[in-house]
Amino acid sequence: MPEATDRFARYPSLQDRVVLITGGASGIGASMVEHFALQGSRVGFLDFDRAAGEAMAARTGAIFVFCDLRDIAALRAAVRQAADALGPITVLVNSAARDDRHGMEAVEPEYWDERMHTNLRHMFFCAQAVAPMMKAAGQGSIVNFGSVSWMKAQGGMPAYTTAKAAVHGLSRGLARDLGGHGIRSNVVVPGWVFTERQEALWATPAAVADTLARQCLHEKLRAPDLARMVLWLAADDSRMVTAQTFVVDGGAV
Repeated sequence: MPEATDRFARYPSLQDRVVLITGGASGIGASMVEHFALQGSRVGFLDFDRAAGEAMAARTGAIFVFCDLRDIAALRAAVRQAADALGPITVLVNSAARDDRHGMEAVEPEYWDERMHTNLRHMFFCAQAVAPMMKAAGQGSIVNFGSVSWMKAQGGMPAYTTAKAAVHGLSRGLARDLGGHGIRSNVVVPGWVFTERQEALWATPAAVADTLARQCLHEKLRAPDLARMVLWLAADDSRMVTAQTFVVDGGAV
């Protein structure tokens, strides 16, 4: 758990607020579970890494529901299970994704569809599942995670960049459709966040040096830097903010 500190904001409106996070067992999602727990929120998270999810739940007191988000029936059941345990969900953070590299020459229709299911489709169906609870409450905040990869014309993973670009259209459409019920929808766009996975797979000395040189702020971006932006978007402090995109990348794009 991150340490509670006066250096960072405490949001009274997040006390006891019910929050559901997808992909909360590791990386950025795990940091958000920890930060919402410190705010006194009632936190649930979905993930298909059972061991990591159970460990996170034990450490934070959050509710872990095992779920493969590509299975929509299982997703809907998992959302119901989280709501039954915690109460009506009024904050949804769609952070689950996988940025596996793939060349365009090797992509077949089955792989393309699986990448859409992994990186985009579940965001809509999670929003659909929680929307009735948010409407009944007269408020809600949906935060969808995008990516700078398509903004900077990054190659080597066309299905991923396509899905992440589509997140913006989805989020703005949800903002319009749900705004009359007091429900907000925004996008958080991380730069290169140096999670354990990123460090292990792609953070070569040359790649890190190039990234830090392009950033205005010359230090590594970490998961808590994203979690604190999400806290603000979930809290009442951002009550009139919707249909917007927030890039957190140290000033690289």
